[in-house]
Amino acid sequence: MSFKAFLDIAKHAYVEVAATEFGIPGKKQSTSRIALLSGLTRKEVQRLLDAPAANDKDSEAGERYNRAARVVAGWVRDSDFSDADGNPKVLSLQDGPQNRPSFAELVRRFSGDIPFRAVLDELLRVGVVEKLTDNTIQLKTRAYIPEGGDTDKLNILGTDVSDIVATIDHNLQHGAKDPFFQRKVMYDNVPAEALGEFRRLSGTQAQALLERLDKWLSQHDRDTHPETTGTGRMRTGIGIYYFEENMTSQKSEDS
Repeated sequence: MSFKAFLDIAKHAYVEVAATEFGIPGKKQSTSRIALLSGLTRKEVQRLLDAPAANDKDSEAGERYNRAARVVAGWVRDSDFSDADGNPKVLSLQDGPQNRPSFAELVRRFSGDIPFRAVLDELLRVGVVEKLTDNTIQLKTRAYIPEGGDTDKLNILGTDVSDIVATIDHNLQHGAKDPFFQRKVMYDNVPAEALGEFRRLSGTQAQALLERLDKWLSQHDRDTHPETTGTGRMRTGIGIYYFEENMTSQKSEDS
């Protein structure tokens, strides 16, 4: 985290605490009093009161990510929007007399009441879909990855890191009796020229595995199958990540 980002979060925290915890009974907390308590200027206090806090931004980014990701996943796994081989169909933009399924219906089914054009604009922005000349929509990639802002990316990064740490913690505490799957394959003397091929190979096979697991999980998820029975509400999944490290300088130092 950069110092600027930390400073903005700290300012929000000072203003929030001053506004909610140090009021005078019977009086509305003023901007001047918050400025006095926090050490910030009245202008800065007002700016922070008018701006969303960092956690609000994270929540908004998370919701945008979840909605767009659900639409892309539904496009791939729902038989109304994909063929028998699991390939996503080309969709008409809106409902019409033709038999072709529509993007508008896809959004209604997997993203609730959000306007379908808002979802389309987001997916077009990050290059996940393409609008063809006959006003139809084609899926270009089977994964939604935000590209526009650091907030969106950090929201996903924070969730992924939290999941990895939680798995490690579980295995440290309960690994002997109830281990969570935690494996990796790694070699430390691979030529740089082989990395490109391994990236493509690992990406293709990892994507195929995730799509198979996604189909299984979707059959047991109440959001996509409301008729699913059972107790509790659990969040589960599996994550795959790629890594590489240049060992040349390290080998030189060791020798």
